[in-house]
Amino acid sequence: MTTIDHTRLVLDLFAGPGGWSQGLRDLGTHDIGLEIDAAACATRAAAGHLTIRTDVAAYPTAPLTGKVTGLIGSAPCQPYSTAGLGAGHDDMHLCHQALDDLARGTDTRHLLRTACSDDRSLLVAEPLRYALDLLPEWVALEEVPAAQPLFEHTARVLRARGYSTWVGILNAADYGVPQTRRRAVLLASRSRTATPPEPTHAEIAQPESLFGPGRLPWVSMGEAIGCPAGEVVTRGNHTSGGTRFSTTAPSWALTGRARSWTLRVGNRPRSTRRTLDRPAPTLLFGHALNDVSWYDDSGTPTRRLSTTEAAVLQGFPADYPWQGSRTKQFEQIGNAVPPTLATAILTGLHTPATAALEVAA
Repeated sequence: MTTIDHTRLVLDLFAGPGGWSQGLRDLGTHDIGLEIDAAACATRAAAGHLTIRTDVAAYPTAPLTGKVTGLIGSAPCQPYSTAGLGAGHDDMHLCHQALDDLARGTDTRHLLRTACSDDRSLLVAEPLRYALDLLPEWVALEEVPAAQPLFEHTARVLRARGYSTWVGILNAADYGVPQTRRRAVLLASRSRTATPPEPTHAEIAQPESLFGPGRLPWVSMGEAIGCPAGEVVTRGNHTSGGTRFSTTAPSWALTGRARSWTLRVGNRPRSTRRTLDRPAPTLLFGHALNDVSWYDDSGTPTRRLSTTEAAVLQGFPADYPWQGSRTKQFEQIGNAVPPTLATAILTGLHTPATAALEVAA
């Protein structure tokens, strides 16, 4: 047994590489993550985040009873994501059944899982199992927008248990993330009214007024990363010589040519493209059609997005210690909650508490 002391004890289901963890760290709090993927666990360890490597669906809740203040959950989104095969949509009725059964105190997950097209679909019901067993002070869940009906169902169950709840879609760009990533979010609290975080940014800057604070403009890719890494050579009408500019420098120091680059997500003819003066679109990795590359002003591929650039556009520090193969690193980045968004969500939920948690190592 390992005893872990925390000032604010939070259990992070499907913890991934640490998006929620980074968000909590910025609030002076730590979590304990449950995660099964070896590469994600290695990344969390390198980043200093506490982790239990386990299957969330198989981990017992009894040893945690009375010891968890906050519960976070971002179940794997592939079954419901447009980037995946979409099997979760076919399994939606089974997920609703699992939620209903858990609310009645009956665990039918094993039986329902055998009927699912994708055995990951039912993982979206796991946060409710933990919430009903542990009754934490607050809950924060995040998923792709297609899972919103399941969050609304979960919220109805939690309201019947005395929680104030809110369910809706948040755009990460509205909270300072250089990416227009839209995600369904469920917030629940037993001690305060659950409300969405107030946006700090907008597509067009809004000045402060008598009716509320102003909003900064969305953070562009150019602001976040300066520009794609490498060098830009300006030669004018000459074929040799010229001046070299580092494209990793601040955007104000870049040449016009570098600023004309665009980011393209996907290999389809109608794939999304964004210029450097705008936030990135939702970054999708892990599939051949989800290639993410830089293109020059003539539409010619320049190179693929680097892991560091992807991490920064996802809201992580540039030096975050990603582990695993290049493919696994991109997978972790694309699946992670942007830390800046996590901080915004959690600011209005978590409260100081002192506790010790004993967990099976």
